[in-house]
Amino acid sequence: MKAIAFTHARPITEFDALEDCDLPMPEPRHHDLLVEVKAVSVNPVDIKLRKGSEPLGERRVLGFDAAGVVRGIGPEVQNFSVGDEVFYAGVFNRPGTNAEYHLVDDRIVGHKPKTLGFAEAAALPLTALTAWEMLFDRFKIPRDQAAGGHLLIVGAAGGVGSMAVQLAAQLTDLTIIATASRPESTDWCRAMGAHHVLNHHHELAGQLATFNLPAPEYVFCVVYERQHFKKLSQLLAPEGAIGIIEGNSGPLDISALFQKSAALHTESVFSRGVLKSANISAQHRTLEAIAHLVDNGTLKSTMTTHYGTINAANLKRAHAAIEAGSVHGKIVLEGF
Repeated sequence: MKAIAFTHARPITEFDALEDCDLPMPEPRHHDLLVEVKAVSVNPVDIKLRKGSEPLGERRVLGFDAAGVVRGIGPEVQNFSVGDEVFYAGVFNRPGTNAEYHLVDDRIVGHKPKTLGFAEAAALPLTALTAWEMLFDRFKIPRDQAAGGHLLIVGAAGGVGSMAVQLAAQLTDLTIIATASRPESTDWCRAMGAHHVLNHHHELAGQLATFNLPAPEYVFCVVYERQHFKKLSQLLAPEGAIGIIEGNSGPLDISALFQKSAALHTESVFSRGVLKSANISAQHRTLEAIAHLVDNGTLKSTMTTHYGTINAANLKRAHAAIEAGSVHGKIVLEGF
């Protein structure tokens, strides 16, 4: 089968940073679905793994988001049949989705939204799961209730931020304060449902005061945790909660949180799938809920750019764009 792999941690400008190759067809076992990959999207974690892990000459396939068709099932699979159209985010301890065929645990897979094509659907899983789990599993924000309050999302124009804004706007009564730094990303945040958009390159406290906004009860920092954490902790309302998603933030000073009896939440979209937690099937249920919300018009895909077919040249372009920080929404590739 066709696949795109890397063999050494090299800059994306190197000709062999990513390479087209042929790999053996995988065989499904246990809870595995064998998925014919129709479309993928690219996430910052792909870039981090390509730059930060060294395969020492062995081929490693990246990619997490995928939408495709089930072509085979393992003996322990439930809820899926051959021919089903699916979407999901894989895990980092198995080969990735940048391949014609991919194995994934059925318990972290959902049926693809019927109203979306494969490309639009592939933009959703990793970011939708991350945003959902932070808002509703970690923060435990009430859904479909008039609870009120304020949510600050730092880095809201990216994939995770875009989904967090949409979910909060559509499923909660919170006032949503997004941050962005460019006119196009500011407009994108407003289109996703943000009530206010601040510039995270400038002092946030003063901007909150300008809009006569109180200290937010919830702060979701999607990017640059180490850069923003101290000031966000100071901005947070007493007994509030702050959430981070990057695992390489390094030491963080949480003294301001202690003073406020505030909570710190971490979120890794891979923990349930990698650790096989007792709650692993929650991701299947969440993706089913996301698909329903898309199909009834509540949520929309965050695909903004289609980079063509899934090959090394186009994936290198996508990696370069994300490294340059010039992307809002999601980059998607489709077909081999």
